[in-house]
Amino acid sequence: MAHRYRLYPTPAEEAVLLEHCAHARFVWNLGQEQRAAYRPGRGPTPGFAEQSRQLTEARAAEPWLATGSQEVQKQALRDLDQAWRHFFAGTNRSPRWRKKDQHEGFRVAGPRGRAWDVRRLNRRWGQVQVPKVGWVRFRWTRAVLECKSYRVNRDRSGRWHVSFTVFPAPIPAPGNGEVVGIDRGVTVSLALSTGEMYQCPASSPHTERLARSLSRTKRGSSRRQRAKTRLAKVKVQDADRRKDWAEKASTDVARRFDLIRVEDLRIGSMTRSARGTVTEPGQNIRQKAGLNRAILTQGWGLFARRLEQKAPGRVEKINPAYTSQRCSACGHVAAESRKSQALFACVACTYTGNADVNAAVNIAAGRAVTARGGLALATLMNREPLAGAA
Repeated sequence: MAHRYRLYPTPAEEAVLLEHCAHARFVWNLGQEQRAAYRPGRGPTPGFAEQSRQLTEARAAEPWLATGSQEVQKQALRDLDQAWRHFFAGTNRSPRWRKKDQHEGFRVAGPRGRAWDVRRLNRRWGQVQVPKVGWVRFRWTRAVLECKSYRVNRDRSGRWHVSFTVFPAPIPAPGNGEVVGIDRGVTVSLALSTGEMYQCPASSPHTERLARSLSRTKRGSSRRQRAKTRLAKVKVQDADRRKDWAEKASTDVARRFDLIRVEDLRIGSMTRSARGTVTEPGQNIRQKAGLNRAILTQGWGLFARRLEQKAPGRVEKINPAYTSQRCSACGHVAAESRKSQALFACVACTYTGNADVNAAVNIAAGRAVTARGGLALATLMNREPLAGAA
């Protein structure tokens, strides 16, 4: 993970930082073009060593590229090589192209693996050394741990940040033997099998208005650029609130429970566009787009990812099939039992309760069912279920 700090460069420093961003983006895209050109029968594409040699030749031939930092440009090739390694290992998706105004950033690794110089000026301010720039000030909001690389980013609203890559110790298990199930939803972000609920902060009410205002501007105009900046400022504030909420919620859950079970959701597939094609257009496109936005603003993926990082080996993913239709008291499965978004009333017994909590109890017990009502998940079934989940 990375500890992020707000960076405050001077105008002269910002100009050099933007140049570093442009060089890193150019080198990444050039290397990506070579990697993406692979076809069966053509032989292997150049790896990091060969691309690094080509970069040296390009810097000798192009003065504008030689004015930038070689370490920044070479690190872009290292990051690209690592991204492709992760893709082939099946842990990440295929590397993408980087675009101006969307991917403004670069990473710097310490020479020969040593830590980079960071110094504290006073209680509120610190400085980090950036190649070809010198010492750049940042807000000292927490202690900076020793690290061997850092990343400088500029978000779409114009804010600069420096992120130090650190590997903090995982949160230890409390040792109380408690198991919790977590159901993720749109109306209620997280519902725990204990009955507790966590709600992700809502997005700003100005987002849609600013988006409509941006759509009415002319491409390439200064008015459009101002509208984009206003919208970006609101969106990054929403993202900051979601990140803060996910950090606090994941830390709280990791500290309180020994075993944590969450739904194995395919969020990317769930939020895929419903537009379809020209010959086969989709249906209910506006409603599906609204649902996609509602899902993405709940921070499901961020929460689950941070939870797995803070409690490694203690998070188990459960097949979510029919967990919202199964009665946690008697085990009967029926869609009619889900009376509304919040109410679950079993049609086979007298159990009633919150629908999200009922699903969370089923998840905590490690239970998913098939369409026929039989148990579909064989793992974890030998464990003792939570009280009320039998």
